[in-house]
Amino acid sequence: MEKKIEVMNLQEIKDLLGLEENVTSWQELKEVILKNQKPNLTMLVDFYEFTMSQTFFDTGDKDTKAYFDVFFRSHQFNGGYTISSGLQEIIDFIKNFHFTYGDIVYLRGTGQFTEEFLSYLRNLKFTGDIWAIPDGTPIFPNEPVITVKANIIEAQLLETLMLAYFNHGSLIATATKRLSTAASPIKIADFGARRGHGISVVQGSRHAAIGGFVSTSNVLAAQQYGLHPSGTMAHAIIEFYGNDYDAFMAYAKSNPNNFVALVDTYNTLYSGIPAAIQVAKDYLIPNGYPFKGIRIDSGDLDYLTKQARKLLDEAGMTDTKIFVTNGLTEKDITDLKHSHAPIDNEGVGDNAIAPIGRMNGVYKLVAVLENGKPVPRIKLSDSTVKITNPGYKKVYRFYDRETGYALGDVVALSHEKISKERYTLISPIEEWKRKEITDYEVRELQVPIFQNGQLVYQVPTTLESAAYCEQQFQTLYPEIKRVGDFHEYYVDLSEELLALKKAMIKEHLGEVEKQKKIGQYHA
Repeated sequence: MEKKIEVMNLQEIKDLLGLEENVTSWQELKEVILKNQKPNLTMLVDFYEFTMSQTFFDTGDKDTKAYFDVFFRSHQFNGGYTISSGLQEIIDFIKNFHFTYGDIVYLRGTGQFTEEFLSYLRNLKFTGDIWAIPDGTPIFPNEPVITVKANIIEAQLLETLMLAYFNHGSLIATATKRLSTAASPIKIADFGARRGHGISVVQGSRHAAIGGFVSTSNVLAAQQYGLHPSGTMAHAIIEFYGNDYDAFMAYAKSNPNNFVALVDTYNTLYSGIPAAIQVAKDYLIPNGYPFKGIRIDSGDLDYLTKQARKLLDEAGMTDTKIFVTNGLTEKDITDLKHSHAPIDNEGVGDNAIAPIGRMNGVYKLVAVLENGKPVPRIKLSDSTVKITNPGYKKVYRFYDRETGYALGDVVALSHEKISKERYTLISPIEEWKRKEITDYEVRELQVPIFQNGQLVYQVPTTLESAAYCEQQFQTLYPEIKRVGDFHEYYVDLSEELLALKKAMIKEHLGEVEKQKKIGQYHA
């Protein structure tokens, strides 16, 4: 018969938890448990979210439902599109949303929170609804990518980690999509495991795959996400054996079916490539093994690859591939393509998994449920770009029925009906810019992810998201995908939403002016 835990003694609990420390009291047991507790990602919260939540709790508003939007304000990399990613990580986080006993002990120790509030947190689970645009979708500024509807405290405490995952994932997916597009039809491998930021490189490899990279050097990522692991060798093995030939021969005998020689350790043209060719002649070819390729990791890649191709072809090794690395950027890849450098594959690390730049995704309150209806909220700013689009909204994408190209997106209030026959796109900034469209297909971009706290979304595999990304990417006009001088993709507001936004701006500015006149506010 199972023994009830309330009558277990200290030693039994210690044995159950696998604790080796000398525990002689319940206080010591508590301290040991707290010391051995693994970090809980739910605690990755900016502190003000806890202090605001205490306020919502104190005022009795903890059960009031609120709507928040995740969106971003501008594209990175001087480009005309962004690729959404990070949703899978957000889903895993929300599925495990909880506070442990140790978390509560820590929060109690700050002296900032009441016992009633801490007791509330201890039992808190996510019970709300989430809609999101799937990973791999091209997205554009100021449209809701993720929408959260939940009790205000639940919704507020999600902010930091949701933004961390969205910003990190979308930055890498966008960077790698630009790189893979620039390289096409040449394939790119992810070599970024040692270039990123800590353990996030594992998730980074997933985002890179969504962006179009075909393999990864990161074995943990390959194992976890079903990616193709790939790699060649490092300079260390050549240095260890002291010369190219001996190193290549040793490696070839251990890896005869996957021999790719790193040829630039000492001298690419006069040492590395000749030694690799000789190993192929002395061992690989006589034993029926392929000479798969060489990798060049430094120097003038345009010149060296052309000379390498010449040397390999003269040796009769026309099927041997040339693989290049060396901190490749989008510009490098484009320049090498334009110069017709004979490159078969490329590897990118720094500018894929740790690209220069940052996503400017934000998480803003847009509505509060009052009497069963979402009542809009708006944030104003002296900076026009920081004024939010109010209300519980949906985003729609219009596709030309004949060409399949995306014509533009419309953000509308949730109750609005979108005509399937005729629609007028209206610029939210320059309202005189209007375009009436017909003969289109329209789809709602956000899909249900959680309902009443339960996951209702079938999470795709990484490779499925990568295939979806490529399919959706092909719906963008080529002019939108240009580097630098790109055509702007239209994200418009419905007439009703635009009118609501203007009315709310006018109302709030009028209230400020009124308060200024009576001396309550100061400029």
